[in-house]
Amino acid sequence: MLEITSLLPEDAAEAALCGRVWRPSLDGPSLVAIRPEGVFDVTAAWPTASALAAESDPAAALRACAGERIGELAPIAANTPPDGRDPQRDWLLAPIDLQAIKASGVTFVVSLLERVIEERARGNPKDAAAIRDQVESLVGGDLARLAPGSPEAMALKETLVAQGLWSQYLEVGIGPDAEIFTKAQPLSAVGSGMDAGLHPASTWNNPEPEAVLVIAPDGRPVGATLGNDVNLRDFEGRSALLLGLAKDNNASCAIGPFLRFFDADFSLDSVRRMDVALEVEGEDGFHLEAVSSLSKISRDPADLVRQAIGPNHRYPDGLVLFLGTMFAPVQDRDTPGGGFTHKSGDRVTISAPQLGALVNRMRPAPECEPWRFGAGALMRSLARRGVI
Repeated sequence: MLEITSLLPEDAAEAALCGRVWRPSLDGPSLVAIRPEGVFDVTAAWPTASALAAESDPAAALRACAGERIGELAPIAANTPPDGRDPQRDWLLAPIDLQAIKASGVTFVVSLLERVIEERARGNPKDAAAIRDQVESLVGGDLARLAPGSPEAMALKETLVAQGLWSQYLEVGIGPDAEIFTKAQPLSAVGSGMDAGLHPASTWNNPEPEAVLVIAPDGRPVGATLGNDVNLRDFEGRSALLLGLAKDNNASCAIGPFLRFFDADFSLDSVRRMDVALEVEGEDGFHLEAVSSLSKISRDPADLVRQAIGPNHRYPDGLVLFLGTMFAPVQDRDTPGGGFTHKSGDRVTISAPQLGALVNRMRPAPECEPWRFGAGALMRSLARRGVI
């Protein structure tokens, strides 16, 4: 059984934490507050996480709501992994529901270079090392100093176009417009402790550990959580038009463990300074550790929010936004020059001191729990409970 450790942030007692729990006794999900005194059902006040996030001050509202105590966090967390789960007891879900799930791509120089390498390798990891050396020698130093959309960035673009080296990834990496795409559908994300999915045809893939902003319908960032924007490097490398297939598969979006709402002690500036750690532990003994520092992001999170939601892009139930990652694994796992790719059974831990840990076991997407509970099922469940 997959064990969940270090689930909570270091200062959990002071944090305004919201999650979702499947309650078999109600045959549906509940919105919950995570407190030192236990787990409290607050669905009577806010039927959905999106409704709570739309409050003028979600942290204060959550703290002011007493709720119904349903138990301790530890047994609920322990019952979350699908192997050996007792279907008569509560378990954790991803902490979001009706929000759109959006993601920012190519927001760090390191990941930008790796996307260019994928494109030039046409999804073949064997060609990546030689192309990496070539690309870094040509543009690596310049990119590290550039602000996207700046006159200097546009000058470099003109030079690269003249040399025949321009790329669609460089366009969104140093150009004025960010890459914002739909990662997954509302209610399809898996939470901490659940299996995360890989397309079974992929042979070159990796986790993408990211901070995820929670954004209200009016465009206010109101909190944050952690996410794994599981990536298929071979699919996207073959063609950027395969982005949907590379990103949106059964259980391929992991978010959690909880939403932490902004307050006097935790803000957007806290996210800007955050380090997001990654650990991969394989059943074959493979071990990998890395850290993504948000301080090295090329586009400020507030700018990414402005490009994701506004007059041109409206989300009446709000959205969550993956901020991108600087993690780009090049460590060989099996054969020299073969790079990194997942194997079934890999345990992936994404953590930050301010947000806790998102822990998932990687499995082929068809072997993960199928997504069956959509918006219609949620509305019927809440109606049966009399909360809508």
